[in-house]
Amino acid sequence: MGEGIPEAAWRRAVELIARADEVALACHVSPDGDALGSMLATAFVLRSLGKRVVASFGDRTFQVPRLLGFLPGQEMLSPPEDYPAAPELMITFDSASASRLGLLGANAAAARELIVVDHHPSCQGFGTLGLIAPRAAATAMIAEQLIYRLGGALDRDIATCLYAGLVTDTGSFRHSSTSPAAHEMAARLVATGLRTDEIARELWDRSPFGYLKVLAAALDRVTLEDGLVWTYVTRVDRAAYGLPYSELEGVIDIVRRADEAEVAVVCKEDDEGAWQVSTRSKGAVDVGAVCTAMGGGGHHNAAGFTSHDGVEETMARFRELLRKV
Repeated sequence: MGEGIPEAAWRRAVELIARADEVALACHVSPDGDALGSMLATAFVLRSLGKRVVASFGDRTFQVPRLLGFLPGQEMLSPPEDYPAAPELMITFDSASASRLGLLGANAAAARELIVVDHHPSCQGFGTLGLIAPRAAATAMIAEQLIYRLGGALDRDIATCLYAGLVTDTGSFRHSSTSPAAHEMAARLVATGLRTDEIARELWDRSPFGYLKVLAAALDRVTLEDGLVWTYVTRVDRAAYGLPYSELEGVIDIVRRADEAEVAVVCKEDDEGAWQVSTRSKGAVDVGAVCTAMGGGGHHNAAGFTSHDGVEETMARFRELLRKV
């Protein structure tokens, strides 16, 4: 849960929140279930405590990914342009570095107090206070503990948000990060009356038809070389079917299944022309270290980075670093 977070840090976080009239929340760009779920769950509790809450993420195209459209509390979200320029108190979720905040990076730099809630080993410890637990399976596990320390309690809406974070970051409890504490947390969340089958269907068992066509194109160009399997998806691929970038999250989970590869990589071109690179390892290779060297970060077995070079140049540099780990 919050393993490794000093009690003094918890007390300081609670004190800062208690003093604040308004709390500005942010999660990383292109939010996944852990980022958005942790933020919204905390927003519910802060609102119940009478705080003014602003919650956002720093994408130029401010849109919640379709697969997270079922999460409650989205009426609390505001676009980056409506975010306080210099928040008195700002809390970030699931962002290992300020660069992951996108357009809200400047707001974080100007915040009087900045609490960083995160579980990535590569977290750079930016901000004025860190609630960072690298052994936690998901940021949602830290958010749950913060909620309890604020005097909040689980209801179905809060539990839905936290459960989305927990199951996405543990790969539905398949990843090596899954701990007894993760299962214990799941039991607490399910006890609120969650329909876990409905949440699973929203997260993993739905996609637009265009996704199948784009996936087919990505698999048609997939390459296997020296224990590495990789492919890429371009803006042109997506444009042919009107497919939003956010729909590409699951491509890496298909590619990484190749038995012959220890490491899997998917390069996804976003709407601005940058390559968002997702990587996975089966355990023998620390892709988190490689991605950190590439300017990103993440975990031992799952990490990512952004590249503004071409896909061939990006992969050439990745291969070079991969040989050194």
